Amino acid sequence: MEDMLKTLPQHTCSWSKGNIAFYKYQNFWTSQTLVVGGHLAQQTFKAEPTDIFLCSSPKTGTTWVKSLAFAIVTRQKFDDSTTPLLTKNVHECVPFLERDLEKIVENHKNSSLPLVATHLPYPSLPESVIASNCKIVYVYRNTKDVIVSHYHFLRKALNLTCEDAPFEEAFEEFCQGISGYGPYWDHILGYWKASLERPDIFLLLKYEDLKKDTTSNAKRLAEFMGYPFSTEEEKAGVIEKITSLCSFENMSNLEVNKTGSNRVGGLENKLYFRKGEDGDWKNYFTNEMKQKIDKLMDDKLSGTGLILK
Repeated sequence: MEDMLKTLPQHTCSWSKGNIAFYKYQNFWTSQTLVVGGHLAQQTFKAEPTDIFLCSSPKTGTTWVKSLAFAIVTRQKFDDSTTPLLTKNVHECVPFLERDLEKIVENHKNSSLPLVATHLPYPSLPESVIASNCKIVYVYRNTKDVIVSHYHFLRKALNLTCEDAPFEEAFEEFCQGISGYGPYWDHILGYWKASLERPDIFLLLKYEDLKKDTTSNAKRLAEFMGYPFSTEEEKAGVIEKITSLCSFENMSNLEVNKTGSNRVGGLENKLYFRKGEDGDWKNYFTNEMKQKIDKLMDDKLSGTGLILK
């Protein structure tokens, strides 16, 4: 691994005061730790047909979708007063492939939990994931809100003020494709193209649609994963209980998500809950920035029908 890392292109983010170094691995940018974790997963991970992969680029709704999926899949075992989501950060309940491979292997042996999360681009998923025909959920989001959320997450993780870490510089690097698991547009295109070839194993969710109609999309997610709500559950309001449990307002106010730290990444759990809003980008973008990123995404996603404005 040390020899491989030496051969990879490296970029130090200027706006982070040199504290963020990205490596370009298999045409995407990420940290040294996640390059190593992703490479290890590619070499050793054996997916099972029952696995359900929750895939995303960072800061696109990952925490929310993981919470919903976990609550749906485990609802026969836990209710909204006993679920581990009340006492554990969701990233410990649903481990990341490239961060917590040992936990996923342990789940395969000792647990019926089928959920696995990853930020890896589709072409970089372990071959066993594709060969196993396991189900893949992919969530994506308005690019401008992703940029703002990505910037604040990294800035706060480094304890930098907005004055210390200029947003304008972070924006320019994002437009160059330099961001966690970026370029963002390539990340989306990889999963979108694969979903056209295998629509039976893919569910693409748009964050804004999930915000607009959480109940219908939670029901859709449950059906796709193979855990549909019964008529009795719907009448009893089970879907609404789950969406309320997993709402930003509820999750961000849980004690574990206000004061705890993630077991694997070591980051404070509150970093995963900033605003959860649509349109926060309007507080940061100039007209020139808006025009630049809109044109870039229009060019990159031309012909797909995907709208990320």
